[in-house]
Amino acid sequence: MPQPLASSAPDLLSAIAPPPPATVPPSPRVRVLLPLPLAEPYDYRVPEGLVLEPGAYVEVPLGPRRCAGVVWGDAAGQVEEHRLRPVTRRYPVPPMPEVQRRFIDWVANYTMAPVGAVLRMAFGSLPALDLPRPVTAFCRAAADLPAGMTLTAARRRILGLFEPGAAADGAARTLPDLARTAGCSPSVVRGLIDAGVLAPVVVHPVHRPPQPDPHCAGPLLSPAQAESATALRAMVTAADYQVVLLDGVTGSGKTEVYFEAIATALAAGTQVLVLLPEIALSSQWFVRFQERFGAPPVVWHSELTPAERRDAWRQVAEGTARVVVGARSALFLPFARLGLIVVDEEHEAAYKQADGVLYHARDMAVTRAFLGRIPIILASATPSLETLANVESGRYRRLELPARHGGATLPRIDLIDLRRDTPEARRWLAPGLRAALAQTLALGEQAMLFLNRRGYAPLTLCRRCGFRLKCPNCTAWLVEHRQARRLQCHHCGYSAPVPERCPACEAEAAMAACGPGVERIAEEAASLFPKARLALMTSDTLAGRHAIEDLVQRIARHEVDLLIGTQVMAKGHHFPLLTLVGVVDADLGLAGGDLRAGERTYQLLHQVAGRAGRAERPGRVLLQTWQPENPVMVALAAGDRDGFLASEAEQRRDHGMPPFGRLVALILSGEDEAAVERAAQQMARVAPRRDDVMILGPAPAPLAVLRGRHRRRLLLKAPRGVAVQGLITAWLSVVSLPPAVRLQIDIDPYGFL
Repeated sequence: MPQPLASSAPDLLSAIAPPPPATVPPSPRVRVLLPLPLAEPYDYRVPEGLVLEPGAYVEVPLGPRRCAGVVWGDAAGQVEEHRLRPVTRRYPVPPMPEVQRRFIDWVANYTMAPVGAVLRMAFGSLPALDLPRPVTAFCRAAADLPAGMTLTAARRRILGLFEPGAAADGAARTLPDLARTAGCSPSVVRGLIDAGVLAPVVVHPVHRPPQPDPHCAGPLLSPAQAESATALRAMVTAADYQVVLLDGVTGSGKTEVYFEAIATALAAGTQVLVLLPEIALSSQWFVRFQERFGAPPVVWHSELTPAERRDAWRQVAEGTARVVVGARSALFLPFARLGLIVVDEEHEAAYKQADGVLYHARDMAVTRAFLGRIPIILASATPSLETLANVESGRYRRLELPARHGGATLPRIDLIDLRRDTPEARRWLAPGLRAALAQTLALGEQAMLFLNRRGYAPLTLCRRCGFRLKCPNCTAWLVEHRQARRLQCHHCGYSAPVPERCPACEAEAAMAACGPGVERIAEEAASLFPKARLALMTSDTLAGRHAIEDLVQRIARHEVDLLIGTQVMAKGHHFPLLTLVGVVDADLGLAGGDLRAGERTYQLLHQVAGRAGRAERPGRVLLQTWQPENPVMVALAAGDRDGFLASEAEQRRDHGMPPFGRLVALILSGEDEAAVERAAQQMARVAPRRDDVMILGPAPAPLAVLRGRHRRRLLLKAPRGVAVQGLITAWLSVVSLPPAVRLQIDIDPYGFL
């Protein structure tokens, strides 16, 4: 069986030991891992009468407080007995599965993060460890109605809920639940209670989510879709580790195809995890899921309320959450019987965690599937080079959907050379794009303008002295948000009003906005097309999932003619009347020298272009560019995705860059710039000296100051077969960093700011 490639380091997975026995005899002392940045578990004594197996959730004393933790195994016995403190109690929740504990250990070893910090991600909701507060419910107390009481239709429905084989199989129910399920007023239920037919009992409420039905009929699949769906169903039925890339053009129906795999997993009684890069932007996905399976999935993301997080976490642990859809953190939920993982839009950079434990959710999902011996599906219209390298090496299997579903065709992509078709002064839309917009709107169709830059303008400066407004905490310019009348830093969140005077020369009314953001494009579009109904779609203008859902529904009802926004528009939306996409600055992502700049720009623009012409009406895409000869632009216009990615892969291979080589970023930061510089120089002096390893730096990071901390970066470059974690460990063993200087290690970095 081929091993998965976690980013560009396959050797680590091949060294994973076989799982230990599922049960271990009770021990008088145990190791307990706490969800804190700790490198190892602590030893505790097990009180008499308390049985604790590995994975049990427990409460233990830590200094003057009590903490929740997980039993990680028997204690080594090196701590003296009188120094051991006892476990306080065991939580009434199923133990963490053995495969989840191995996964946490693996992630900690791979990312070089404290294992307790990884465990913290797996806790998700501390209140979920305790049973919900007890409530009063009611059960059947008498077999017959008392004399004189008539068995009405409403009463018959209520009593039927307590019959064996009913939905709750005769379990006790609360009064509101009885009234709602039976479709009657609460007074009818109270009448049965007063008559002694129903008796009160105190229970802990069980919040069971609606159960998706795997047997609901799905849509009619095309021959290509049916062929891929058959292969995925067979993979799930085999119930073993396998990675499949579902490679389909935008609009080819990848979602409906992997829904067939989900249905097979549900029919087999297992749980399914679906990872999406942006949950808040996936309202249409949820509609399609409910239409297909008759019930919504359980959702996991940062915007859940504490009560929603508690219920979702416990449902996952108890196995009642059959399908979980979440952002990258959902990967660390304690699934009782996980049988399938789906990573949608696997190429998305949003899967890389940028704070705390630095991991890539796609690569860790492959690891989780390998450890659990379950299948995993990676879906994308523009697969990452890492995934394609695995396909070419035979580690992953590829299923292709080369055409759009339902007769729709891919849009034509044309380049607008801004050197020849130049916008007017203080305008940003070229004459060719303006003419196409006018024609589209005249036909009663919808259009989209894309600019991956939030706000009104990326820079504000003084016309008199040239002073530029920058963030006091970061090496970044302040972005003007004219609608909010604020200047904002998109790195640390600092904001301030636009000054009436220049802070440097005190000139009045001299501050000028430079360059366009989406708000400025919307202003220009409104002046050009005053009768068009415009809408902005950015993370700043849409607060929360409900606002996004409302806008998506308005667009679908054709209450919007021209949609203007950032990359949030590129995430899988389907608008049948949208036939024109205009990209205002196609070159934007190519600046900065990022290793993946070309690949990311191609992926983003390809996804944006894929919003056009997804139904009967053909689509057109216009890319405004100052570099029409750039390989990214040439490939987009020619529709040559595979040729472009092959060229990118060849360049990476020639230079030993990922996925054909290893990179590790080491970022030092602190409030004292001199102390950070000294620490960086000290690390450089004792860096590994090997012919096959290169150390770059130290140098100021592109964001040399971030959130008030000065930053220096070193970059380790090595061949793919080198175990970089061992190199880093040996390197750090001879370095003594001052407490005020923080070191962050990023294995397989995806960003270089």
